[in-house]
Amino acid sequence: MRAYAGWVAGAATVAVVAAGAITYAVAQDDGSANSGVPAASSADAGFARDMSVHHQQAVEMSYLVRDRTKDPEVRRLAYDIAQTQANQRGMMLGWLDLWGLPKVSADPPMTWMGMGDMASGKDGALMPGMATDAEMRKLGALNGQAAEVFYLQLMTDHHRGGIHMAEDCVAKCRVGVEKRLARGMVDAQRSELKVMADLLKERGAKARS
Repeated sequence: MRAYAGWVAGAATVAVVAAGAITYAVAQDDGSANSGVPAASSADAGFARDMSVHHQQAVEMSYLVRDRTKDPEVRRLAYDIAQTQANQRGMMLGWLDLWGLPKVSADPPMTWMGMGDMASGKDGALMPGMATDAEMRKLGALNGQAAEVFYLQLMTDHHRGGIHMAEDCVAKCRVGVEKRLARGMVDAQRSELKVMADLLKERGAKARS
């Protein structure tokens, strides 16, 4: 599938850039005027905390569907999402350690975006786009094409929420290396949305909204 192959090439580039970014951040700051240690209430810290949680669910969903389908395209997409987002999650948690900041906050998720009132946490969906606990259980109970379709629908919602958060970091974060990672997330996840739309169409389905 050419659309998928194009996305893989782009994702590989993002992964290489991001891997180098964390090494660079450990060694020295990024040379910008805004490269000091951010405050615990900053957009930089809030994004790192919230997106780490957001990414963790994507990893869990992706490994769930890999065990429930034999379709090579969906399995490959799920594996790539799991690996990319697990690596990015490690980077963001590593930055919080480097900054000496807590990985959890007493404030609701998305407070750094001015959207803390939207983080209801209803049935485990801590942020917009995240699957509920009931949806995660449903995914774990499906097999074959039913699992593929539901996974692609859930991940489409998940990516839309993730892109919104990453765009806010691009606008509000002050640490250069984190802004670049967020920009890479936006580009990669937009490409993945196109791939998932094609995979859903091939299965006679579409995104939920």
